[in-house]
Amino acid sequence: MKRSEINRLIENSKIFFAKNNFLLPPFAAWTPADWKQKGRECEEIVSHHLGWDLTDFGSGDFNKMGLLLFTIRNGRPEDALGKSYAEKIMIVEEEQVTPTHFHFFKMEDIINRGGGILQVQLWNSGEKKELLNTDVNVSKDGIRLTLKAGGMVELEPGESVCLQQKLYHKFWGKKGTGTVLVGEVSRVNDDYIDNFFYEPIGRFPEITEDELPVHLLSTDYKNYYSKA
Repeated sequence: MKRSEINRLIENSKIFFAKNNFLLPPFAAWTPADWKQKGRECEEIVSHHLGWDLTDFGSGDFNKMGLLLFTIRNGRPEDALGKSYAEKIMIVEEEQVTPTHFHFFKMEDIINRGGGILQVQLWNSGEKKELLNTDVNVSKDGIRLTLKAGGMVELEPGESVCLQQKLYHKFWGKKGTGTVLVGEVSRVNDDYIDNFFYEPIGRFPEITEDELPVHLLSTDYKNYYSKA
């Protein structure tokens, strides 16, 4: 992805968050110049991978397959007595796919915080990480549902679904319903080791630096922050 595209998407997302009255923490607005002035007090933001996260999953077409996220809070799996939870806010466009994947450790609630309708497709996984043709049991706002393999849960604003570990899921915004503001509340999140995609893809984008970043992605911290 080009840095200019990433900058534009982040700026547009700030408008959408504001429109939906979702306020980000102050560090969301820090510039690269701000980051160069920060000290050890900000080490948690860096080491826990908080902040902006944007990916096209290696597709080269963000609008078709991509996701914009902001990690608000997170612990670390190795800190047994530390923060055991995480929270993200995401923007999902109509028919913009986050491809089929599961998490080894993380259990999560996916929440429609506003906007359009989110469609979530589900499968059980097998011992060899295959898609199983078995019924899926899932909880939607505390109500148990049983779906056929590949069945779909639709989340309207205010609704949520709880996804267990190793439950394959794929999601996108329903056509004709508008952009979706999606929340995630989960156990500690580690996107470097805890994601398994059914079809091999890239979790983090390859970036062409055609202009300077307006705000840093969490993967950019190493290039601007050296106080940890």
